[in-house]
Amino acid sequence: MSYFLTDLDGTLLRSDASLSDYSVRILTQALNEGLFVSYATARSYISAHKIVSAVPWRYPVVLYNGAVLFDPATQRVLDGAWLNPATTDEIIGLGRAHGLLPLLFALDDEDRERVLHERLVRSGELQFYASRPNDPRFAEVTRLSCPETFRTLIVTYIGLWDELNPLKEEVQRRFGDRIHVHLMKDAYIADHYFLEFSDRLANKKEGLRKWAALVNGEPEVVTVFGDNLNDLGMFETAGTRIAVAGAHPDIAALSTAMAGSNDDDGVTRYLEQWMRSRSGATFRDGGAP
Repeated sequence: MSYFLTDLDGTLLRSDASLSDYSVRILTQALNEGLFVSYATARSYISAHKIVSAVPWRYPVVLYNGAVLFDPATQRVLDGAWLNPATTDEIIGLGRAHGLLPLLFALDDEDRERVLHERLVRSGELQFYASRPNDPRFAEVTRLSCPETFRTLIVTYIGLWDELNPLKEEVQRRFGDRIHVHLMKDAYIADHYFLEFSDRLANKKEGLRKWAALVNGEPEVVTVFGDNLNDLGMFETAGTRIAVAGAHPDIAALSTAMAGSNDDDGVTRYLEQWMRSRSGATFRDGGAP
């Protein structure tokens, strides 16, 4: 059995957040040949599906940086790790004291993805919202809190480094290792960062382990692709680790091999080369788009 799990933004997707026709063809071929191929992303299913739906994904996908494992075939939540409402509200309160309000990504009592927020006024939040037009998950509330029947996937703050870092440090002092904290520069909103809080097991390391179990594999036999720090857990755990050109130095340092950049379809060129090598065919200069 052959197992492949790839990050999306900055790795499989091009810099304009698109999936090339070549990548669609190679991924479809890989799935049709019986390879276990899927993705692990910080995105929701709705957000990811809008971009990659041309590929006939048939195995579980890892969403929200590992907070949810979702079956695209049956449209069911298979597993996950989430914050309880009390912890969520405490984090929201700490942010409010810093003059910051988050987007609350959660599952409701029917497993539907929801994004609750107060009125969006800050530049980064508005740009993020504008990049997801007609997204049915979003709902404005008068005062943000987590409903008792919701399971929080990620509490996300969008802003400048100097705005977000003090909140990051305070939450870490308050909760220690009881929650997962991630601060990362955004690839699409200039000079902005995402500060995300989630359950301590809502990360791509645990997401990879759960994904491997669902497809009857082990992390040691999975090939992963990534570029940024939220992929670190996968790179610490997987047997084969492929960093795309331009990856964060910490990711590149853990890689077993390098692929071309996301704009050069590095992931799918690697995958095509792997399939040709397995079949005994000669792979010519990265594959033909």
